[in-house]
Amino acid sequence: MINRARLIFSIVRFKHIDYSKVPQLVESELEEQHVRGSGPGGQATNKTSNCVVLKHIPTGVVIKCHETRSLEQNRKKARQYLVTKLDNLLNGDQSVEAQMKEIEKKNKLNKERKREKLNQLKAEWKKRENIE
Repeated sequence: MINRARLIFSIVRFKHIDYSKVPQLVESELEEQHVRGSGPGGQATNKTSNCVVLKHIPTGVVIKCHETRSLEQNRKKARQYLVTKLDNLLNGDQSVEAQMKEIEKKNKLNKERKREKLNQLKAEWKKRENIE
C-alpha cells in the first residue's frame, strides 16, 4: 500500500513536465551490435553475446547496455538510455531529466523553508511559554 501511494505521488509530482520535445527514435538511423559482455558472471557472461551496443548515426551517440542476461531487455533499456541521452544533448535545460531535477530542487527548497518556519515558530512558542 505504501509503495503504491509513493508511486502515485511521484507521478503527480512530475505532471507539469513537457514531453513534447523528446526525440523519437527511427530504426533506420540506428546501428545495433550484439557483443559479449564483461564483468562478473562467469560463463553466462563470457560466452553469450547479450550486450547491446547502439549507435545513433546522425549524432554519433553510442550506448552500451549489459544490465541483464536477456538480450531483449538489454535492447529495450539501450533504446531508453539513448532517448534520454539524445534528449539531454538536443534539448539541454528543456530536457525531461533537467525538468525533473528542477522540480525536485524546488520541492527541496520548499521543504527547507517549511522546516525553518516550523523551527522558528517552535522557538517563539518555547520563549512565550518560558520553556528552557
